[in-house]
Amino acid sequence: MTPAPLRRAGMLVAAATTALLASASPAAAHGADAPDGTDYRATITGVGPDRPGLTARMVEAGARLELTNRTGADVTVLGYSGEPYLRIGPAGVFENGRSPATWLNRTIAGETRLPAEADPAAAPAWRRIADGPTYRWHDQRTLWRSDGPPAAVAADPGRVQRVRDWVVPLRAGDTPLEVRGTLDWVPPPDPYPWWVAATIGFLAIGAAGLVPAGTAAGVRALRAVGGLLAVGGAATVALTVGRALDTGTPGIGGLLAELVTGQVWTLLTGLGALAAGGYALARRPAADFTLALAGACLTLFAGVSNLAVLSRAVPPAAGPALLTRVLVTLALATGTGAVAAGLLRLRTAARTARSTPRPAHPRAPSSR
Repeated sequence: MTPAPLRRAGMLVAAATTALLASASPAAAHGADAPDGTDYRATITGVGPDRPGLTARMVEAGARLELTNRTGADVTVLGYSGEPYLRIGPAGVFENGRSPATWLNRTIAGETRLPAEADPAAAPAWRRIADGPTYRWHDQRTLWRSDGPPAAVAADPGRVQRVRDWVVPLRAGDTPLEVRGTLDWVPPPDPYPWWVAATIGFLAIGAAGLVPAGTAAGVRALRAVGGLLAVGGAATVALTVGRALDTGTPGIGGLLAELVTGQVWTLLTGLGALAAGGYALARRPAADFTLALAGACLTLFAGVSNLAVLSRAVPPAAGPALLTRVLVTLALATGTGAVAAGLLRLRTAARTARSTPRPAHPRAPSSR
């Protein structure tokens, strides 16, 4: 590859990844304002009095409370002044437009300006907002809303601490119910070891790009980078599934819907890295460029977009937090390493092409 095409390849990598990043921005807002990670762990401790068919759980790293009502009768969630806020039952989910909670719970910070009709003492104005027996919402009673930590946490941030016990009141007819839970401070992990691991992986994989491409060692290096990029792609797919599960989507159908809507770009990035890795393993033409492009996408969408996971105690993904950090680190290491290896191999190929003498063309015999 000559210098001009090499420059064009580098520009194409940058342009493609920038375009993908821009187009992925709506997906990043899935779940309104779900956090990238938090150091506060919200946990459900019970729903009582016990009523079969009525269940609750926290989703999106504790950003939302989910209530499922399969009792066959309506259950009303009460707002912050004791007013009816939500009604969940056989006919679906209804929202009271007069409840201040309806407006405050639009965002996780609860900063929505209340309209004039928001009056907890007024008669409810119900509006149907969802089908089915399940609804999820930001409930300020389950969250820590202040910018700074509680005083006890600030004094001793290195240990797990109970911030408060919380209760969300419900009503089934004239029977009072409640969802009970806790909010705990969990010390954040040290991100340094993860950065070290990602950097070592980047250097090790990127060094494969220094091996001459036209040699047997160069072929092995290409296959090694391709295999490792595929590992990063598989890690990204697993991370994407974990994030989709954490949104609380029910069943296989709900999971698939979340993957192809809210998580589509990260999922495509992981699948693309798997395909690019296989392409390099098969030693296809332009494999070096494919590695660089797929690695750049992996770095952006699976690595950079999830960096908060490395320094937050509670990541927005199902499964152990340690596993989530391992998956993000793998994506970072293999993505950046593939970019470096691919571009270095392209640069080496361009230098080789410049230094290879071109065959002389025989001069046509002159006619006399």
